Amino acid sequence: MTDSPDAESRFLEQLGQRVRTMRALRGMSRKVLAKVSGISERYIAQLESGKGNVSIVLLRRVSDAMGAHLEDLLPSADPTPDWQMFRDLLRKATPAQIAQAKDVLAGGSASAPRRAPFCGIALIGLRGAGKSTLGRMLAKKVGWSFVELNKEVEQQNGLSVAEIIALYGQEGFRRMEQAALQQLLARNELMVLATGGGIVSEPLTFDQILSSFYTIWLKAEPEEHMARVRRQGDLRPMADDRSAMAELRNILLSREPLYSRATAVVDTAGLSVDAAAARLIDAVRPVLQNEARSFGLRSVAL
Repeated sequence: MTDSPDAESRFLEQLGQRVRTMRALRGMSRKVLAKVSGISERYIAQLESGKGNVSIVLLRRVSDAMGAHLEDLLPSADPTPDWQMFRDLLRKATPAQIAQAKDVLAGGSASAPRRAPFCGIALIGLRGAGKSTLGRMLAKKVGWSFVELNKEVEQQNGLSVAEIIALYGQEGFRRMEQAALQQLLARNELMVLATGGGIVSEPLTFDQILSSFYTIWLKAEPEEHMARVRRQGDLRPMADDRSAMAELRNILLSREPLYSRATAVVDTAGLSVDAAAARLIDAVRPVLQNEARSFGLRSVAL
């Protein structure tokens, strides 16, 4: 029994929405996705509008260009918001780990989960949120090191982020990003970490951030993000795109549910740098005091 035309139309609309959301999570404009996938921008637009008569081969090229799994684009009832993370964990698990997971899910006993070591403060948000500027100020205030994850990726691989993506694609960059994070955590030192805006699109890496750091979403209005990025002279990946503002709004809208998983939100809209820094310091004061009591860390005077 085949689906009705209405059911097929709904499926194509949901498929288009998923492609649009996945593209936005990765911060890719439609023009960039078309270039990387080798598919015309017009076809991408039709696909995202739910009007594309898509073939499985072309859809695979779209998912590959975004460094996504093909099944992530197909409309379905997701059993849990964390299902992508569970899936990726299973793909990397050893046979013994899979057997243990099966035992736990079947109702077997398991030891209580161990709390991940506290590694410091992580800042997430779109480009232009102030992660680097405010992160440096916070690190200086609390006496910790300041680390930009993207720069760690570049240093460890001897290539710029743009070169990595050009050579290895989004998926290759995300692998290197995850490896760089693991090396940072292995240092076993407190830090203020500024992450890339798209880190939330990689479930395993983002979950590691959330479990190891007190995570703060630096939030601002889309117009402020764009103005700050323009002042920095950095419009990637939306350079030469006349619809850059619309793309940025789409990116923010798609990422907001993931950014909202942060432990705290600091809204910097309309604030000067000093006022935003003061608000950020207020946000971290309770956790610093709590961690100092829990783990015997040196108390920080703020």
